[in-house]
Amino acid sequence: MTSEAIGPTPAATVRQRESELHALQERSLPIEAPLRAEKAVIADAPEIHRLIQYWFEKTGDVLPRTEGEIYETIRDFVVVRDTNGSRLLAAGALHVEWRDLAEIKSLVVDPGTQGKGLGRIVVDACLDEAVGMGLKTVFALTTTPAFFERLGFRISGVSAFPRKVWNECFRCPKYNACDEIAVTIDLRDRLGA
Repeated sequence: MTSEAIGPTPAATVRQRESELHALQERSLPIEAPLRAEKAVIADAPEIHRLIQYWFEKTGDVLPRTEGEIYETIRDFVVVRDTNGSRLLAAGALHVEWRDLAEIKSLVVDPGTQGKGLGRIVVDACLDEAVGMGLKTVFALTTTPAFFERLGFRISGVSAFPRKVWNECFRCPKYNACDEIAVTIDLRDRLGA
């Protein structure tokens, strides 16, 4: 659910989150070579869970997921690993909501690699998968809409996604004080339609 139900997200909150992310970037690890996203495997679930929990506890920018939920939805996830494949650096999920709609969920990047383009690699992989599936629209609920806007998403109202609201938002712990903003991208140009 977006903040439109309770009013706009305060600019100070957005600035605070951006400041925290910049502080993390200053302590970042070097990225040695171009990295790519790949489908997650079962062995990735504990590390995906660790990253989600880290960001939930640090900023609250992602919703918590149990390790069991990650195993149940592991097919939705893509991951980015370091060049030797030993360390998971980023993850995110493409969750199909309906015949023409999917959501990018649980987008997380290792705090030591923030600002290196890994989130973009994950989102691009999710969008490519959505195109391959024939989906027309992908959305995300986020506290950092500027990141998604740089990737071609537009701010939208969560009311445009009633299945999301009725299937998940009303069960969310943030439901009555939601600070997320809905962003969406139309994939028809990528589909050639």
